[in-house]
Amino acid sequence: MERTPANSPPVSVLAPPYKRLERFVWGGGGPSRPRQPGTCLVWQMGLGSWSRIFELARRRPPGVALILVLPPTVEPKSAPLLLRIVEVCRPHSILPFHPEPHVDDLISLLRREPEDLPIEVIDYLQWRGIDVEIETRRLLRKTIELSSELRSVKALARSMYVSRRALGRRFLSRGLPVPSHWLHFGRILRVALRLQNFPRESLSEAAHRFGYRDGFAVSNQMYRLVGVRPSDARRYHGWEWFVEAWLAAEKARGSFSTKVSSTFSATG
Repeated sequence: MERTPANSPPVSVLAPPYKRLERFVWGGGGPSRPRQPGTCLVWQMGLGSWSRIFELARRRPPGVALILVLPPTVEPKSAPLLLRIVEVCRPHSILPFHPEPHVDDLISLLRREPEDLPIEVIDYLQWRGIDVEIETRRLLRKTIELSSELRSVKALARSMYVSRRALGRRFLSRGLPVPSHWLHFGRILRVALRLQNFPRESLSEAAHRFGYRDGFAVSNQMYRLVGVRPSDARRYHGWEWFVEAWLAAEKARGSFSTKVSSTFSATG
């Protein structure tokens, strides 16, 4: 693997097969859509003007992760803009300053599971325009959180002290996919991250870890729900692109109401 060259541009692309940082291509006033999933923008904030790149990073294509590499120092007058960038651009990770970030370090960051996966997923959905009230956001977060241990909507409803019917009405009345889709998505998202971080672990071993009968069962559910095979989940790093693939699949199934679908489609 290579280090980034000392004369590198402020924004670069890290994309499969993740051998080196590539030149960033601007198209139509913003970043062009990536050719493949698992693409990440790396913004070295010690280089170039923040104000010019801020809007472009904010408008990056859906599913593209953003890693910020902080400058060596931040002037007090620049601190509010830095906080604004973090708030609006929703970076995947933030690295302390390094003149030549190593590609291996960037890869490790990209595929690492967030400390609080449910919060990160809900924040991403809000960034994408799927903005629901606090109580529904709490239900979504809890569903993804419990997906690590629960296997059925019946158990999910019981853990939330509501009936299955009441829980389903809550999701459908907000124009969202049914609870079972959220529950099973949380499970296969964890499988995808496991496959990325433990490349020597077999699909069958990963499947058993998350309560599936075998690799065939998890492969079928992943493809049916997200349209992605485990081999792709292992090959393409990060989780934002996986969430985006699920959103596209749910939209194609008509699981989102027209109103909700139009909000996150407009931001993409």
